[in-house]
Amino acid sequence: MKFTLSWLKSHLDTQASLTEIADTLTRIGLEVEGLENPAETLGGFRIARIVTAEQHPNADRLRVCQVDVGDDKPLQVVCGAPNARAGLKTVFAPPGTYIPAKNFTIAKGVIRGVESGGMMCSPEELGLEGDSSGIFELPEDAPVGAPYAAYAGLDDPLIDINLTPNRSDAASVFGVARDLAAAALGCLTTKAPAPVVGAFPCPVTPKLDFAAEDQKLAPLFALRLVRGVKNGPSPEWLQARLKSIGLRPINALVDITNFMTFDRGRPLHVFDAKKVAGDLIIRRARAGESLVALDGKTYALDENVVVIADDKGVESLAGVMGGESTGCDETTTDVLIESALWDPANIAQTGRKLGIVSDARYRFERGVDPAFTVPGLELATRMVLDLCGGEASQIAVAGALPAPAEPIDFPLSEVERLTGVALDPSDMQATLEELGFTLAATQGNAGHLQVRAPSWRPDIEGKADLVEEIIRLAGLDRVTPTPLERKGAVAGPVLTLLQRRVRGARRALAARGMVEAVTWSFISKSEAELFGGGAPELALANPIAADLSDMRPSLVPGLIDAARNNAARGFGDIAVFEIGQVFKTDAEDGQFTAAAALRRGTAKPAGAGRHWDGKTASVDVFDVKADVFALLSVLGVSAQAVQLVPGGPAFLHPGRSATLQFGPKNIVGWFGELHPRALETLGVSGPLVAFEILLDALTAPKNRPTRAKPKLELADFQPLERDFAFIVDKRVKAADLIKAAQGADRQMIVNVGVFDLYEGPGVPSDKKSVALNVTLQPREKTLTDVEIEALSGKIVAEVAKKTGAVLRA
Repeated sequence: MKFTLSWLKSHLDTQASLTEIADTLTRIGLEVEGLENPAETLGGFRIARIVTAEQHPNADRLRVCQVDVGDDKPLQVVCGAPNARAGLKTVFAPPGTYIPAKNFTIAKGVIRGVESGGMMCSPEELGLEGDSSGIFELPEDAPVGAPYAAYAGLDDPLIDINLTPNRSDAASVFGVARDLAAAALGCLTTKAPAPVVGAFPCPVTPKLDFAAEDQKLAPLFALRLVRGVKNGPSPEWLQARLKSIGLRPINALVDITNFMTFDRGRPLHVFDAKKVAGDLIIRRARAGESLVALDGKTYALDENVVVIADDKGVESLAGVMGGESTGCDETTTDVLIESALWDPANIAQTGRKLGIVSDARYRFERGVDPAFTVPGLELATRMVLDLCGGEASQIAVAGALPAPAEPIDFPLSEVERLTGVALDPSDMQATLEELGFTLAATQGNAGHLQVRAPSWRPDIEGKADLVEEIIRLAGLDRVTPTPLERKGAVAGPVLTLLQRRVRGARRALAARGMVEAVTWSFISKSEAELFGGGAPELALANPIAADLSDMRPSLVPGLIDAARNNAARGFGDIAVFEIGQVFKTDAEDGQFTAAAALRRGTAKPAGAGRHWDGKTASVDVFDVKADVFALLSVLGVSAQAVQLVPGGPAFLHPGRSATLQFGPKNIVGWFGELHPRALETLGVSGPLVAFEILLDALTAPKNRPTRAKPKLELADFQPLERDFAFIVDKRVKAADLIKAAQGADRQMIVNVGVFDLYEGPGVPSDKKSVALNVTLQPREKTLTDVEIEALSGKIVAEVAKKTGAVLRA
């Protein structure tokens, strides 16, 4: 919500400074987000008159000017503007002045051998609209030496406040002034609008066409005709106010409605009466109807949208945007002014469905002042008559004002109970009255009030709301900080298992040399389908871009996009990770928290880039496998509990990928190298390796009876290693051999690893040789040769039994 200081003072008589106003606004809950004071930016520019303008001795396009800036003697300025001439009044920037549009500060200098003491400026150099082919040409009566910002009315500070959704009453300059007056920063000067006496009945009748249960969609609709208007440009003061908050003036009738929206928080709409056929019917839209709105777009409507229609069809989207066919232009002579109440929930639903964001929708979906519906129409009528002329009809009304809210039984003691601040009862009552609340004492119950909220505060529902109103004006700084009561016992854990895993995963992946990325939750349709998504229910109804049309089924497409963009800028060796949401279905249980990572080029865990020893290699599937098991270890998931199934989703290389699962029905992730066809589809060069794990699908660790760590056991005896080479069928997995060897003696065998794989001469064509290294750790005594041979035989027998392998000769 933006407004200028002079606009605010048109409603509020105050002597407070800009700083005091800004501080007070923030203190009472209307937080100031921005404060622009053009007097500071343009304060150095002054009005000057060129006394003489002579040709520069060393340049054809430059002139040497003597400039009167209101000081004792003229200054010499070299100027290249084609319109620089004697007698011209213009804008001058003395040395030390900052030029906003050029981003530099003027200093004295020498131009082609001639000293220059400043600069004469064009509108563009001040960041203003206007002819910038030459310097300013000001009227003859412009005062020489005066600050240009003050002369041109550009010294009006602009205040930008951030409104919380409940403060619809402050979505107008008048509403802000009303709050400041209640905070004792001034007095309201604006009076209630006087009625305009209608000279004739309104020829157009508004009709509410709703079922009984739908009456809340449009409780009140007021309409008035003004005939004989002359619709041209609005006056300068009105255009200046609209421009100051970023609105473009259109014509007097439209500008009046925009002004009413921001000045009084009362959105209105104007119809060209000659373009309306018959009466105006307010109803639900019908299936198949559409409207070309004022923004030039065509909107398809359904029965959930409330519209204003005539005999020809739909003419306006109620409370959101008008239609193009009945819009007012310079040919308009008869105008229908509409002021209505709409259901906030329906307006919000319509705006979201159609993707329309308008100033009217912003206010109606938060709730406008119902009691100002007709007075707002009266005020707008007066402005139309004053600015456009014409003759007004009587007001035609359909519906009625909703019943006022019931009074709230309010014990004044609630303020101290909820905030800890003790205030004088008379001060609390005065605060509520200043804010427009109606108070009545409760008979037989001292210290209790019957409080009725004003019509412009639809957010006041109970006692706590009244306490909030009192304390925000009294000052939240009066609330004494009080620590929460701490129990004697140790506080229990605050974070959930998933929250701990998210934090642990973030640290673990960063520790492996990866950089965290945050990518879009939306991807293109083709990418979604490639990574297992693309279901119709996951497509966005109103995507912000064509390539961001679907909810992502995986984090990897976003990481691939980040890798592609980095490679295009010369950073091909990249390792990135992301932890975020992925979407499998639109059901409540179809959203998961995933951790994903991607490596490209030479970005191995040990480091990226070329090395002097020449051993640099591209990333491979084993790098990303190491990332996966390092992450699982940090998350408390046993590597032995996870099953690795060769192969993975279709976008992975079938021979260089694996699926992670806890049984066939609990697949938790995958890792591997991206398939060349997938890389070609995505427009990225490889190799790329990646993994993705669904953190909330991982099994929870077993609850330990105590927080104590297991006893540290350090063996007194030296471990020993034995190597075994097995001939086994090619289809047997190395992991099965390892598991079988470990099962031979879980107490004595502490590690089993694969150190060789051979296929070729000496080994049958359907077989392979897999060599295992087994580490034995004695705990009670040094093993004898006989015991070692017995344990070795047990290992060979167990592997043979479980996998069919035989010891290689």
